[in-house]
Amino acid sequence: MLAALAVEFVDEFFDGTKSAALPLIKHDLSLSYLQVGLLSAVPLVAGSLLELPVGVISGTGSRRRRFILAGGLVFIGSVLAAALAPVFAALLVALTIFFPASGTFVSLSQSALMDTATGGQAQRMARWTLAGSAGAFAGPLLVAAVLAAGGSWRLAFTVCAGCSAVAWLAMAAAGRGEPATGPDTPAVLDPGEVTTPVEGAGTGEGAPADAEPGWPGWPGWRPAVGIVRRSGALRWLMLLEVADLLLDVFTSFLALYLVEAAHAAPFVAALGVGVRLGAGLAGDLILIQLLERLDSRRVLRASAWLSLVLLPAFLLVPGLGAKLILLAALTLATTPWYPVLKAELFGSLPGRSGLAVSLSSASGLAGGLGPLAVGLIAQQFGLSWAMAGLCSVPVVMVILVVPSGRKRGWTRLGCRD
Repeated sequence: MLAALAVEFVDEFFDGTKSAALPLIKHDLSLSYLQVGLLSAVPLVAGSLLELPVGVISGTGSRRRRFILAGGLVFIGSVLAAALAPVFAALLVALTIFFPASGTFVSLSQSALMDTATGGQAQRMARWTLAGSAGAFAGPLLVAAVLAAGGSWRLAFTVCAGCSAVAWLAMAAAGRGEPATGPDTPAVLDPGEVTTPVEGAGTGEGAPADAEPGWPGWPGWRPAVGIVRRSGALRWLMLLEVADLLLDVFTSFLALYLVEAAHAAPFVAALGVGVRLGAGLAGDLILIQLLERLDSRRVLRASAWLSLVLLPAFLLVPGLGAKLILLAALTLATTPWYPVLKAELFGSLPGRSGLAVSLSSASGLAGGLGPLAVGLIAQQFGLSWAMAGLCSVPVVMVILVVPSGRKRGWTRLGCRD
């Protein structure tokens, strides 16, 4: 578990570093708002397409571990390539390669962690998110420290590559000599192995038993479509992509917003991103305790109502100090979104975490439109109006998140509660 959490830490460490360094990158490479949007949108769309089959062909056990380690090597190389990128095109290529590498290295580590959970997936996902928040919080601090020492964003990216290498070594050592299966993990089907079908196989209930040769745990395309339709997974995929607009997309444009709309210096903007990510770290600590006592869907809905008030207040209040206070409050309010929604996704597909990973990659193709839309609106009307458009996100969350105990039909999506 510690090795998997280290992988999530370095992934968010680089993401936090990139977000805090974005004003410096924009100035150094003379980027437009549209190009800034493309740096997020193109890697997300192209990377999701490349990552799409990884979840199902990686299988489980030692086969999945080999995929994780190979993805980790590409992950490290792409971060180094981004640090050395001399022009926009080179940086775009490096970040596009980084995305599927991250999906293989990080998402498969996440699915392995979920497969070992015998219950309480929301709590385990909250711990995963806590590790990521710690890394994301450390990213802006790294940028501030590097700038204070007279360095550049390129040095900060190089440090991220070094930390990623350490996490890769930890993951490589963690599974060495371990059997492919254990008391808390699903059995791994070797290609061609004959098994006795279990009750619920192929219906989305219970562990998979109808794997195709060479694709452990993969039921085939037609059964997979039926499983997804009956499971309700589409609902959680849609909510994850909507929520991401006020999570990663908002964070990616935050430093630019503080510099160009709130008139903060780049150093202060980096610290502002640190405030957001530090509040996220504190929120994750609180969330772990909340999920031990409260229903996760009710926590999610309450957080959506809070963000509906806090986001407009953050955008409208004058003064940098007041903005940072409201930014911290908004971050605390949105803390439950990713871990609860992702846990619901995995919970809707029991025993098929690889399928959940590939579905997340597929939904990322649509999610890539988010940062591109923000960049286009900012290019035409200004960044303040682009950020104001994100006020629609908590409205959607309030409408679509249903607390436990209440039923709502999703027949048009082919889903059910």
